Amino acid sequence: MLMEPRSGRLAAWGNALIAGLVSPDEAAERITGDDARHRVVTPGSQEGPAGLTLALGQLRARGASSLLVALPAPGHPLGLSGPPEFNAHALEAGEAVVVRGAGVGLVPVVSEAGPEGEGVAPEDTHVEVLWECLPVREAPPADVPSLGEAERELAEAMRDATELLTRLDVSGSGPVADAALEAYRARMEAGRQLLAPGYPPRAVRVLELAQRVGALVSIAYGDGGDGRSHGGAVSASEIAARAEALRPVERTARRAQVAAYNAYAEETERRRDAERP
Repeated sequence: MLMEPRSGRLAAWGNALIAGLVSPDEAAERITGDDARHRVVTPGSQEGPAGLTLALGQLRARGASSLLVALPAPGHPLGLSGPPEFNAHALEAGEAVVVRGAGVGLVPVVSEAGPEGEGVAPEDTHVEVLWECLPVREAPPADVPSLGEAERELAEAMRDATELLTRLDVSGSGPVADAALEAYRARMEAGRQLLAPGYPPRAVRVLELAQRVGALVSIAYGDGGDGRSHGGAVSASEIAARAEALRPVERTARRAQVAAYNAYAEETERRRDAERP
């Protein structure tokens, strides 16, 4: 949860492009982020992978009206609508994008190349993303709350996560956990716009809080994002108990994250429904 999902960037900036709020080049640049390259491939196609700019244009030509995020986990098909083949690929990747109006979904396959061993800097790693394009069902996504529901759930999850940090003796060394959270916040804010143009302020607020809760969950699991353990669990039973306690908090954060990324598409759908005779 410390990292911004690639599916979130693709959906947010893809929606802004479809709405005409950003140029194709800007959308592609924002989606790619710190990665070296993103391409899109259609299984069975005789052509090779397409670059992001061309692929986004092709999706618009196929009738894409909006992009939705899915962040599934085992036992929780969050944001998915089928069929089973797409769901299986998305679950393996832990994320996906559903393209409404085009009948397809995109699942990222990430590859890394570069020097191996300890002490390798992130900038020395070459990361490429290949988005697999697969058929999807045009159906409501699973278990995605409204922004209002997500915001209310997050307020409670924030309290639960903070209490867990104390109860699990993770914040017994408070400055360590605080430093990890500050490092997370700096990484997330450095030179990055949280959501693309066109998103309501409430979506930005919900996403920011969801990512903060996700950071607290990661710290409580014993990883502040810097590879060092900040937890107090020393036995397998304690680690299992910690995971069980954190699972509902992490689930709430993921649901809220999806709700925030999907807010623009859902608002677009509501406006279209209201305009229909």
